[in-house]
Amino acid sequence: MEKSTEQRASRRSRDRASDDPVAKLKGRRFGRVLTKLGKVTRDQVHEGLKVQRVRREKGERDQLGKILIELGLVEEIDVLEALAGQAGLNFVRLDLDDLDESLVEQLPAETANTYQIVPIDYNERSKTLSIAMKSPDNFRAVDDLRLLMGFNVTAVVSPESDVDAVLDAFYGKATTSMVDVMSELGDSAALSALAGRGDSVDLEELVTATEDNKVVRLLNLVLLQAIKDKASDIHFEPFESEFKMRYRIDGVLYEMVPPPPHLALPIVSRIKVMADLDIAERRLPQDGRIELTVNQSPIDLRVSVLPTMFGESVVMRVLDRGNVQLSLDKVGFRDDELVGMRELIKRPNGIVLITGPTGSGKTTTLYAALSELNEPETKILTAEDPVEYDIDGLIQCQVNVDQELTFAKLLRSFLRQDPDVILVGEIRDLETAQIAVQASLTGHLVFSTLHTNDAPSTIIRLVDLGVESFLLTATIESIVAQRLVRRICSKCKEEYTPSESELMELELRPADVSGRTFFRGRGCNSCNSSGYKGRLAIFERMQMDDTMRELVMKQASTAHLKQESRKRGMRTLRESGLLSIYDGRTTIDEVLRETISEEE
Repeated sequence: MEKSTEQRASRRSRDRASDDPVAKLKGRRFGRVLTKLGKVTRDQVHEGLKVQRVRREKGERDQLGKILIELGLVEEIDVLEALAGQAGLNFVRLDLDDLDESLVEQLPAETANTYQIVPIDYNERSKTLSIAMKSPDNFRAVDDLRLLMGFNVTAVVSPESDVDAVLDAFYGKATTSMVDVMSELGDSAALSALAGRGDSVDLEELVTATEDNKVVRLLNLVLLQAIKDKASDIHFEPFESEFKMRYRIDGVLYEMVPPPPHLALPIVSRIKVMADLDIAERRLPQDGRIELTVNQSPIDLRVSVLPTMFGESVVMRVLDRGNVQLSLDKVGFRDDELVGMRELIKRPNGIVLITGPTGSGKTTTLYAALSELNEPETKILTAEDPVEYDIDGLIQCQVNVDQELTFAKLLRSFLRQDPDVILVGEIRDLETAQIAVQASLTGHLVFSTLHTNDAPSTIIRLVDLGVESFLLTATIESIVAQRLVRRICSKCKEEYTPSESELMELELRPADVSGRTFFRGRGCNSCNSSGYKGRLAIFERMQMDDTMRELVMKQASTAHLKQESRKRGMRTLRESGLLSIYDGRTTIDEVLRETISEEE
């Protein structure tokens, strides 16, 4: 009896699916979908396929839809309808007269314009938002909206012209300013009731607050603005009488309009919900991750939550995988440095170290080197903490200290995986350093990083860790120190004459720079009035040769190593910075700020 009930339920489910015309089209071949929709005949599909086969023999990869349009058998709108059906989505023509403008309240202008979608229906009881999008390929918009807005989301596909018309009518050039959202938040009686209650808010109230549309809108605006401004980090910081929000752009923190202090708990809890963290746990640090796709670019948000005296502090690291320049010629090397670096990374074995403080671009330089080596005949393994960018062709492993999976433990396993190139995210202890040396001695090329002020002091750091000098001379091929300096904004760049005191800080006299032109940024809307837009790296590369190895064996001082390296053509960070100033790419202030320790 039980079995027959199950069979009947299964049959009913199949019958419902067969009644749905879209269900019949989902996953079918494109030509079959067009035929089912009555757009073409089977003979016309075969005609198009024949043309496609001929073109493929010539190396051309045209889609069947494009060929049928060229043959005059279908229109672009027919192809879009078929693609929608193939993806299991309904195709809908939009009529402005049939749409309710109050739907705008459910989807902020920034979100609609960023994802190129429009709201067409909203069911308040089930919290289901129906959206129309231009392409069935934009499926990530549905996932992101569920995450950002907390809605159940259903999607249909509409022609681009229809979506653009609704975007223009509903939103026009409208943007939601941070001040407007803050004003709305201040007017919310439900959220104002949280004021002065500290952590004494029960879980049910907190969940309701995190789903409040105004809190959701504020957080979406903060995230989209940060991504648009190319911020690397977003900080949410609770203090005794205020709740601060700050963006780090090009290495510098900028303060945003602060939300009312009583919103600290709902905002932090909303972030924790999005990062799949425990909102009930407020006494322990937590780490999570949010994945979005903005403007067809994959964005990773690494979330770190830290309990403080006045609540939880949250920092979100923004990793724009579509924006990162993973190419050695885009990192900032000068022509001569680029030639030397390319020769270096083609060595069959040895250790290449990149040094500098946190946030100096070491990881990007290493990824750029690995990307250049990333060929089918080269096996590359990486041990990282954390894995910042996923790169096809690389075997990437993440350190997990909780499970005792350290750099050293991973590195030991790597040697049994038949690698050609190994990346160790950071040499932190003697054990990791020793295995890196061992890997190099057994015929592998090893890349890694260290936190030192310049290239020569790296040798002393490794000796302090306990690595024998003779092992360093046998394995280290080169040490590259780097810093990031802000690039002058191209929109407001202007010539100027530096004062004598500015030149003296660089140990220059007016006579030394006679005939040279200096630049600075005046400040404009494009660069948030900072005068800078983007960053570039400056490098100091210490190459090991027989003379340098002999000095290391004799345990020469850092000053002696530096002096000898400069004789052998090493350009210091300060000298590299000076060349970038003379090129008009950065300013005196930036080079002074990033290379100040060199003269100490």
